[in-house]
Amino acid sequence: MEFDCEELRRLLAKYKFRDLTVEELKNVNMFYPHFRYSLDTYVFKDSSQRDLLNFTGTIPVMYQGNTYNIPICLWILDSHPFAPPICFLKPTANMGISVGKHVDAQGRIYLPYLQNWSHPKSVIVGLIKEMIAKFQEELPLYSRSSSDEARQVDLLAYIAKITEGVSDINSKGWANPETKAISKITVVGGGELGIACTLAISAKGIADKLVLLDFSEGTKGGMMDLDIFSLPNVEISKDMSASAHSKVVILTVNSLGNSQSYLDVVQSNVDMFRALVPALGHYSQHSVLLVASQPVEIMTYVTWKLSAFPEKRVIGTGCNLESQRLQYIVTNVLKAPTSGKEEVWVIGEQGEDKVPIWSGQEEAAGHNCTVQLSNRAMEILRVKGQKSWSVGLSVADLVDSIVNNKKKVHSVSVLAKGYHDINSEVFLSLPCILGSNGVSEVIKTKVQEDTVAAKLQSSASSIHSFQQQLQL
Repeated sequence: MEFDCEELRRLLAKYKFRDLTVEELKNVNMFYPHFRYSLDTYVFKDSSQRDLLNFTGTIPVMYQGNTYNIPICLWILDSHPFAPPICFLKPTANMGISVGKHVDAQGRIYLPYLQNWSHPKSVIVGLIKEMIAKFQEELPLYSRSSSDEARQVDLLAYIAKITEGVSDINSKGWANPETKAISKITVVGGGELGIACTLAISAKGIADKLVLLDFSEGTKGGMMDLDIFSLPNVEISKDMSASAHSKVVILTVNSLGNSQSYLDVVQSNVDMFRALVPALGHYSQHSVLLVASQPVEIMTYVTWKLSAFPEKRVIGTGCNLESQRLQYIVTNVLKAPTSGKEEVWVIGEQGEDKVPIWSGQEEAAGHNCTVQLSNRAMEILRVKGQKSWSVGLSVADLVDSIVNNKKKVHSVSVLAKGYHDINSEVFLSLPCILGSNGVSEVIKTKVQEDTVAAKLQSSASSIHSFQQQLQL
């Protein structure tokens, strides 16, 4: 069909930036006139559905002297051009997928161009050009023989679902298993927090290899210094594939857009994570995803939904720093009398709504004394800001427990549904045992349930209401 701008405008009536999207697709049509478009239903990993533009066609790829027309499908999000398309191969019945650096077993395409997407620099024509360049190095499809037909039928069932919009299919036996035994850690984000995490993890000697993924442009002061004074076993890269086979992937990135509202700021973070998280999960399928980006409870939820990882392997930094500080204040600053059985934690929502719990102290000092000590401890804690370097030390503490399977208890953001009568899918800090597979157990605190449940339920309710306004 001919490229009809008015028809396309009608189809994109609900798109936020319809005119920008139409103009860009019109430009794509000048270079690649055989692409076709339709409005179809896309199903996201959290089972939510959205009507999105399905932009389908073939791109010419020269490989070993021959030209191949590679069929692809681009799902154009309704926040385009500020968010990248979701890209898949669309093989025919006689084609097989060559799983590699830029393509997974279901045909989803991962490219640096997508991961570094930034309007107005990033455009679909540029994306297709990089796609062609990468596929010329590693052809993503091959012709199948008749002996492969049975396996191909099964594979095409996966591909059909995905290209129709279902994106939560597990790779099962199609993906190559990870066999790397080294302790590899990836930090995502070259800002102050990312550098602080890198330095803290490096100082503790936790990782055999540490990768810092920096997607910023130019040379920031801290990042340039890391380049100059290179650290042992630290690699700085802009290529997402450098993170492959990591045991822990730490997300520290935050959007710095000029948004007018808090919702807009968080939505910008979500849009950025939409490009990052699936790729990170693709390259490190058995990793623990540790979220330090803000707001940590919401961004941990977003990471869990976008990655389709088990909830035990998606955690947020939560109140680990506050808990460690509170325990130190109680023991070393206030020198509180103890019986050795106390459990001192900060749980719930990071910020003003966090909840201190102090169980076991009643037997040692009496209830009134406990309240007074707890109030004094929290007053001291309130003046402590969360500087990047202190958060970096807290992150290194969590990574140490995971990589070295220490089975240590930390207060981290986990899926709170089913705890303290919380029925919604929200992440809150709870005391958890951390090991090589993430959270092995959520600790049930010994304090009376009604002393903390109301605050936690209030936090859960407000977070859940906010999450419903986001577009995943």
